[in-house]
Amino acid sequence: MRKSVMKSFVVIALLSMIVPAVGFAADTIKIGVAGPHTGDLAPYGLPTKDAAMMLAEQVNAAGGVLGKQIEVVPMDDQCKPEIATSAATKLVSEGVDIVIGHVCSGATKAALGIYKESNIIAISPSATNPPLTQSGDYPNFYRTIAPDDDQGKLAASFATDKLGAKKIAILHDKGDYGKGFADFSQAAIEAGGKAKVVLFEGVTPGAMDYSAVVQKIRREGADAVIFGGYHPEASKLVGQMKKKRVNVPFIGPDGVKGDGFLEIAGDDAEGVYATGPMDVSALAGNKKAKDDYVAKFGKEPGTFFDQGYAAMQTILNAIKESGGTDSAGLEKALRGSYVDTAVGKIKFDAKGDAEGVGFSVFQVQDGKFVELK
Repeated sequence: MRKSVMKSFVVIALLSMIVPAVGFAADTIKIGVAGPHTGDLAPYGLPTKDAAMMLAEQVNAAGGVLGKQIEVVPMDDQCKPEIATSAATKLVSEGVDIVIGHVCSGATKAALGIYKESNIIAISPSATNPPLTQSGDYPNFYRTIAPDDDQGKLAASFATDKLGAKKIAILHDKGDYGKGFADFSQAAIEAGGKAKVVLFEGVTPGAMDYSAVVQKIRREGADAVIFGGYHPEASKLVGQMKKKRVNVPFIGPDGVKGDGFLEIAGDDAEGVYATGPMDVSALAGNKKAKDDYVAKFGKEPGTFFDQGYAAMQTILNAIKESGGTDSAGLEKALRGSYVDTAVGKIKFDAKGDAEGVGFSVFQVQDGKFVELK
C-alpha cells in the first residue's frame, strides 16, 4: 500500500511539472529565421529578419494566428554552409515549426537535409540556385524569388541584345549561387549564337587582388563582363577594372543589386548593371509593408525585404488555412491558391517555386539602382 501511494505521488508530481511546459508550447508557434545576420553579407539577411519580426509583432497584437502567438527565432549563419548546418540543427533543437531561410544558396543547401529529416518546411526569400527546387531532393523547400536559370538567361540576353556584346567574359565566385548563375549565363549565350564566351573563370572570395583576371579580360578583348557572386567581390572587380581602364559593361545578379554594393563600390558602382527581382514598389501591399518598416525602424528596408516579408505572409496564411503547423497541411495550403503579398499575388508550384515573380535588369544611376524598362 505504502509503495503504491508513493508511486502515485511521484507520477502526479511529474505531471504537474510537465503540463505547464506543454501548455506554454501549445500557445506559441515558433518560426525560425535563418540567414546572415553578421558579417559581410548581413545586408542580405537582416531585412528578412526585420520583416519577420515586424509582421509577427503586428499579428500578435491582433490576437495571433489560431489563437496562438508567433515567436520568431533568429539564427545567424553568415551565409556559410558549415555554419548553416549548425544553425539548422539548433533551430530544430529549439522546436521551430517552420523556417524562413536560408538566404544564400550554399547555406540553404547545407541546411535543407536537416529540415527534411525533421519534417520542417523552409521558405527562402533569396536562394535562387535552380536544383534546390528542380532536383526533387528537397520537397520541403519553397522560395519567394525566381530561380537563377531565369536570371542567367536575362543577363545573357541583355548583354547580347541590348548592349550588343560579341565577346563576353564570365566570372564567378566558385559557390553554388555564383557559379550556377555563371553556368546558366554561359549556356544562354552559347544557345543564342549572337556572342562568344571568351573567358570563363572563378575568382577566390575574399582575395584582395583581382588584377590578374582583369588583365585576362583585357587580353581576350571582352566587351562585357557577367559576374556570378556577391557584392564584396563585385565591388573589388569593378574598382580594379576602372583602375586598369577596362571600361566595359559589368553585369551582376541579385547578389550585387543592393546597398552593400553601392556603399563599398562607391563611385565605381556608377553604370553597373544587375539583375534582380522586379520592382513591385507600386503595389499597395508593398507600399504598406515599407511604410510600416520606415515607421518602426526609421530607415528604408534593404535587399530581399520584399521577398522576406512575402515569405512570412505565405507562412502565416498557410498556418491559418491549414489549421496548424502540420507539414502536409501547410504544403497543401502553400500550393493551393494565390496569396496577396509584398511581391504581388503568388502561390507555389509543385516544385516549390513561386508563380507570379520574375526578374528585371537594373542600372546604377546617380548612386541608385534604377529598373530599366
